[in-house]
Amino acid sequence: QVQLVESGGGLVQPGGSLRLSCAASGSIFSINVMGWYRQAPGKVRELVASIHSTGWTYHADSVKGRFTITRDNGKNTVYLQMNMLQPEDTAVYYCMLDNRGRTYWGQGTQITVSS
Repeated sequence: QVQLVESGGGLVQPGGSLRLSCAASGSIFSINVMGWYRQAPGKVRELVASIHSTGWTYHADSVKGRFTITRDNGKNTVYLQMNMLQPEDTAVYYCMLDNRGRTYWGQGTQITVSS
């Protein structure tokens, strides 16, 4: 059984920073993809960033230059450093693990950007 546990959400003012963490546990293959999605009220869930176990990364255009995804393979943990946060970044952020074709999700963590 695979579990994803997220941490780091909260309320931040526009222009501020937050760092999300997601630790995976269980039967995890060494080759995998981890990522972050977000879902704002009334909108579909969208991919924010992803990172392969080899280090290859993807960032959505809307967050390029502001968000950075990294991972620690030894800890099966993925991070999302979010800088210059804007109100439009407000959403529930979900951690994702693609484990050889099986997808697992974290419980979600709320990010609210407001003054």
